[in-house]
Amino acid sequence: MAHRSKRHRSAPAAQRTAAAGVVRIIGGQWRSRKLHFNSAEGLRPSSDRIRETVFNWLAPHVAGARCLDLFAGSGALGLEALSRGAAHCDFVEKDGATAQQVRRHLVTLDCPYADVVTAHAEQFLAGSDRDWHIVFLDPPFNKGLLQPAIDALQDRLAEGALVYVETARGESVSAPAVWRMLRHKTAGQVEYRLFEVEA
Repeated sequence: MAHRSKRHRSAPAAQRTAAAGVVRIIGGQWRSRKLHFNSAEGLRPSSDRIRETVFNWLAPHVAGARCLDLFAGSGALGLEALSRGAAHCDFVEKDGATAQQVRRHLVTLDCPYADVVTAHAEQFLAGSDRDWHIVFLDPPFNKGLLQPAIDALQDRLAEGALVYVETARGESVSAPAVWRMLRHKTAGQVEYRLFEVEA
């Protein structure tokens, strides 16, 4: 009886661990490629369902775009953009080990069109003058990281730039007046929005 109980406990745990440690690229040249990552505090890749919806929204804009994945984590959003033809992506991740995993993903995919920077989001933005077409903001939820990043980005985006924001359901987002919300959806306990920067 004890043996059966142990078996029943361990199988779901193994399944949860496996599911949490893999990101699957949804579309583009690396479609269906699976990339493994080690768990870390706050690391929560956007789900397949959400990424599929977001990149349907972004489909006319990704090819040739310069992208910024500001809270990169596993790199799922930026890698998806590169798979779909983005010209370049800057990945910014404050945790050194997590940033190194993104570098390994890029080597695995033989992708030279990216830079991975180990830095806090605001620190990176303060020292950067790059011009991005698409910015992904998906920080750890409810940690107070999103609003300072939005404020730091406010004067660094050209007219027509697109900003994707993913938060916990109900988490406050205060966007600048020149950010026009194009899309807004909820999936379970996650809210996600797409903004366009107007003149």
